Amino acid sequence: MKRIDFIQLSSLAAAALVFPFNSCTNRKFVPKYLKDYRKLYSDSPQKAAIEWFTDARFGLFIHYGLYSLLGRGEWVQYWERIPVKEYEKLKSEFLAENFNPKQIVNLASEAEMKYINITTRHHDSFCLFNTKTTDFNSVNSAAKRDLVYELANECERKGIGLCLYYSHGRDWRHPHAPNNDKWGGKARPLYEPEETYYKYGQEHDLNRYVDFMHEQLTELLTNYGAIASIWLDGWGVPVSGDISAFRVEETYKLIRNLQPQTLISAKFGYNGDEDYYAPEIHWLEKYPDKSKQILESGKAVELCSHISGWGYQKNNDGKHRGYESVMEDVNYAAKHNANLLLNTAPLPDGSIDKQDVATLQKVGAYLRENGWPGKN
Repeated sequence: MKRIDFIQLSSLAAAALVFPFNSCTNRKFVPKYLKDYRKLYSDSPQKAAIEWFTDARFGLFIHYGLYSLLGRGEWVQYWERIPVKEYEKLKSEFLAENFNPKQIVNLASEAEMKYINITTRHHDSFCLFNTKTTDFNSVNSAAKRDLVYELANECERKGIGLCLYYSHGRDWRHPHAPNNDKWGGKARPLYEPEETYYKYGQEHDLNRYVDFMHEQLTELLTNYGAIASIWLDGWGVPVSGDISAFRVEETYKLIRNLQPQTLISAKFGYNGDEDYYAPEIHWLEKYPDKSKQILESGKAVELCSHISGWGYQKNNDGKHRGYESVMEDVNYAAKHNANLLLNTAPLPDGSIDKQDVATLQKVGAYLRENGWPGKN
C-alpha cells in the first residue's frame, strides 16, 4: 500500500481513511501532531515525541466501555462480582449511538488540550477497536463500530495526538490472564465459587495472555495511524509478583519497532525504560517516596485526574467537579512540572456530559488568555 504523508492527510476526502504508517524506514513522513518538531524528528522520532509531549501539557482522558451502560463505574464487574458470561451480555446493548469523535476532538481543542487518550481495552477486556483476537469488541457489538478508528481519523484531521490506554497487567476475562492465587493488585474479581471461564493450575499459561496482548498492540500500532503513546494500566498486578513473566522488555521492543515515536508509559513504571510516568494525581501524596523518585528522574511526568470518576457513575449526575476545582488540578500539575490528563466519562450512549463540556470550554478560555501556569 502506498505510504501517505501524515501532514498531507487532512487534504484528503473526509471519509474513513486507512492509515499506512511505517516510520521505521523513512523519517520524511512526520506524524501531523509532530509537524512542529520536524527537524528533531528527522534525527530521533522518540526525542521529538518527548519534546512534543512535554510542551503539550494538557490531555483529555476518555473512559468508555460496557461498564458505562451500568452507570456504576469501570470497576463494576469486579466489585459486584458479575460472572464473565453475564457481563458479556452487555455487548448486545452497547450502541454508542451518540459517541461522536468529531465533537470529542473539537471539545479537546476548545479546552486547549493537545492529545486524547481513550480506553481501547479496559480491565473487563472489552475492546473499542476491530481485533482478530476476540469477538468481544465494539465492531461485534450492537454498535458495529470501530470507535478507535473513528477517533483516530478526527485526531489526525485536527493534529491532535492520539494516545491509547491499554489494560496490560489486569484482565477479568482472558482465561490465561493473571489469577489471584499468584498475583495481587486485584487481578481477578473474588468470585465464589470460582469463575469456570478462567484457567487454573497447570492449565494456566500467562504466556498465552502476553501473546494475546502483543497481537492486539500490533493491531493498534498498525491499523490506526501514528500513535502518540501506549498508556499501560493495571500496574499493581505485575509488580505484585515475578514481573519477568510479563516479558515487558519484549513488549517495549515491539512498540518501538512498530512506531519509534510512540511513547510508553506504565504508571510508576516497570523497569525504568518508560518514556514518562503517569501516576494518578493523588498518588503523589499516597506514595511520597515513589513520587519523589519519578519527579526527580529527569523524565516527563503526567498526572491523571477526573471530573466525576473514571467510568460513568449515574449517582454523580449534576454533581461533577466544576471550573474552579479543575483549575486546582491544572495548577497542581504545573507546580510539579507535570502534564495533566483529565478524564471525562461519556454517558451510556457515548455523549459527553453537558456539565463537563461547559467546564472544559471555560478552562480552555482561561488557558488561551493566560497560558499554562508558569509556562509563559
